[in-house]
Amino acid sequence: MNTRVKIAGVEFKNPVMTGSGTFGSGMEYGEFVDLNRLGAVVTKGVANVPWPGNPVPRVAEVYGGMLNAIGLQNPGVDVFIRRDLEFLKQFDTKVIVNVCGKTVEDYLEVVEKLGDQKRVDLLEINVSCPNVKEGAIAFGQRADALFDITSRIKKAAAQPVIMKLSPNVTDIAEMARAAEAAGADAISLINTITGMKIDIERRRFALANKTGGMSGPAIKPVAVRMVWQCANAVKIPIIGMGGIATAEDAVEFLMAGATAVAVGAMNFVNPYATREVADGLEAFLESHGISDVNEIIGCVK
Repeated sequence: MNTRVKIAGVEFKNPVMTGSGTFGSGMEYGEFVDLNRLGAVVTKGVANVPWPGNPVPRVAEVYGGMLNAIGLQNPGVDVFIRRDLEFLKQFDTKVIVNVCGKTVEDYLEVVEKLGDQKRVDLLEINVSCPNVKEGAIAFGQRADALFDITSRIKKAAAQPVIMKLSPNVTDIAEMARAAEAAGADAISLINTITGMKIDIERRRFALANKTGGMSGPAIKPVAVRMVWQCANAVKIPIIGMGGIATAEDAVEFLMAGATAVAVGAMNFVNPYATREVADGLEAFLESHGISDVNEIIGCVK
């Protein structure tokens, strides 16, 4: 059985990846999941300098998922290279680094520092986080801004570039086309949907940030629809995510047109989720007499 897929010329042993921000940079889940079993580890967002993130409380449970307003807290690119990339060198899996910033120059600084890091296979550019007040979400909600930052990053990047799209837009296909026109090698979607929860007993917002990004099984139908729309709008590969909890969920995304999938919020509920989805995908292919996972990618038109 062939489970290998290709994105921007990079071959993955299977299409199952981790969702950025839900798996640390691999070390945090190493005792639960054999990272060699995954198609790729997608790291937590990496900025040019350390980010403290948003005030607490930053996480709240909701029906069918969770809200988070972490604010992309991270130790910065220098610590990431020294600590996390060094850790990942021991594993036979691809590494996709999620890059965040508040200005174009912030992104470019990280991209350039990662340029000579051989352990980095691809870059995922996060222009879609709803919990960063400056920069990121603005780039992800305007097609012209997305085109500009994508083209500038492509000129500076040594690795293939994946643009991570926000669902908090009027026309997701327009954003996908803008990323493709600017030279993106692939796109990933969806990031979280902006939501809110109110504590009715305390009469206050559940999150200090007031709003947060909703993830989890409840957003999966929206995510599948948007992946399908983008698959019909662009020719570059798509990494689908949003509410994947089982192998069957992953198959939906693949049939909608995603070349690979990322498991996100479910890692908080079940630390073995990525491994189970990878194993389950193989079981699905075998039980349906499918010898190559690529046969089902985009099979629903």
